[in-house]
Amino acid sequence: MRILIAEDDQVLADGLLRSLRSAGYAVDQVTTGTEADAALAAHEFDLVILDLGLPRLHGFDVLRKLRGRGSGTPVLILTAADSVEQRVKGLDLGADDYMAKPFSLQELEARVRALMRRGLGTASNLLKHGPLTFDASGRVAYLNDQMVELSARELSLLEVLLQRAGRLVSKDQLVERLCEWGDEVSNNAIEVYIHRLRKKIEHGPVRIATVRGLGYCLEKIAG
Repeated sequence: MRILIAEDDQVLADGLLRSLRSAGYAVDQVTTGTEADAALAAHEFDLVILDLGLPRLHGFDVLRKLRGRGSGTPVLILTAADSVEQRVKGLDLGADDYMAKPFSLQELEARVRALMRRGLGTASNLLKHGPLTFDASGRVAYLNDQMVELSARELSLLEVLLQRAGRLVSKDQLVERLCEWGDEVSNNAIEVYIHRLRKKIEHGPVRIATVRGLGYCLEKIAG
């Protein structure tokens, strides 16, 4: 899952980057409103953490332009000025949640998980497909109630496939969802990750089907 942080306080941004990357997310950062607007117009993110006091383009304007493009990407607003008027304006413009600085990183991570669930239309941190389960809060996978040892990249790959279980996911979509700017991940690398994940989870009635030239699909095997 991929997150964009739009924050010009580098000390705060570094803390957010460390926290969210350790939780298994791919995270990119920008420091101005114009950079945030350009990134959101060019790439697809699962969540935006948006500071209001950005230089060059105010956070409200970034949000307004995002919603004007018809994007439903969840937005968590950060602000140092926690007034009722600002909260109301942000929510009216399409923000999904609000946090006033300073805040607890633990609480922010919980709100991120909640917004991710809302974006997927689910109330649980658990993603299930047959005997395969992924716990998004603990970042752990189970097959037939037994924990499966997966790398951070394999866990992220499984999460994306589970979110779209039964539907085709292209290699380009996997790269977009799993990789930060500057990551050198080719389509061949995605094939390697898929191969490793297959070896670890295909011991039950589930499989990762390859549709040549198009992508992959997590599906149940009819018994």
